[in-house]
This record gives sequence, C-alpha cells and structure tokens, in this order.
Amino acid sequence: MTCSMGIAIVGMPGSGKTTCINAALESLGIERVSLGDVVREEAKKRGVPMERLNEFANDLRRELGPAAVAILARRKIEELRGPACIIDGVRSLHEVDYFRNELGLELVIVAIHSSPRTRFERLRRRGRPDDPRTWEEFVARDRRELSWGIGSVIALADHMIVNEGGVEELRRACVEVIGSVLRALQSSSRP
Repeated sequence: MTCSMGIAIVGMPGSGKTTCINAALESLGIERVSLGDVVREEAKKRGVPMERLNEFANDLRRELGPAAVAILARRKIEELRGPACIIDGVRSLHEVDYFRNELGLELVIVAIHSSPRTRFERLRRRGRPDDPRTWEEFVARDRRELSWGIGSVIALADHMIVNEGGVEELRRACVEVIGSVLRALQSSSRP
C-alpha cells in the first residue's frame, strides 16, 4: 500500500511547521516526507553548499519547472507504506496540483501562521546554515518564498493554525487538527 491521502503542511519559514509535524508524528503515527529534505539531499548529491540552498531551490525550479520539488519527492511518497502521509513544506499551487493530479493524492492543506517578528526571532535562535541572520536577509527570504507561490497555498488552506503562543499550545492544536483531518480522510475513503 502506498500513501493515497496527504496532509500538506504549509507555512512561512519559522512558523512552527516542524514542531507541528513532530507532534503529529509522535501522537498519530503517520509518516512524513519533507520537501526541504528533498532539496537538501539533491543539493548534497550535486555538491551544492548548504549556504546556497535557497538559490539552489530556484535553480531546480528553473531546471525542472515550478513543481520541481514535488517531482523529486515522488519516489519518497510512493515508498511510504501507510495510507496517509504528511507532506512537509509545500510551497506552491504547482506542487499541490502535482500531488493531486500526477500522484492522485487526496490532499488536505493545513497552514501554520505566525507573525514576521515572531518567525524572525525563531529563525535566529534555530541557526540553520541557510537561516537569515539579519532582518534584511529575513525579508529577502520571505519574498523568495512568496515568489514561489507559498502565499497562494496558505490562502487556500483547508485549516489554519495560528502559532503565536507556546510550544505545547501549538502541539495540542496540531494533534487536534491533523487528527481530525486524518479521521475525515479515512472515513471518506471507506466504501
């Protein structure tokens, strides 16, 4: 059996996607594919330094088209054994369309939202090599993400979780929302 029902988690960098997904994975036992990991793995294969990751993502889209990351994630999704999966880091309607039309996934979009100031502080504390160190870098990264179409995916989300509180509050909200989505997806797929 392969994943036929997907929950796409979308949000701007630093919104809390990873915390949300980890809570769902721990509580609900669902599998996950990270589109960010797909980009990092492809960059590593091609010898691209992690500091160039955001530009490399643009390069991939120029090379393979606007659904490039979804195309590269296909094999990982097809290898999953459970009927439902979380797709972490969807950034465009092209990716959403690819998952729905090319992979035939029944896809529900859950958006995580946090204010820019909150996200900037989280990213500074997180400290990945590609995270912004200044407000100007942060704004440039947000603009790049928005140029890929992430704002459209957020605007069309089926569910929205606002993350301006604490970690436990976010974890509870995510387990509740993703759990209800899973139950609805599973009940709709029964004959």
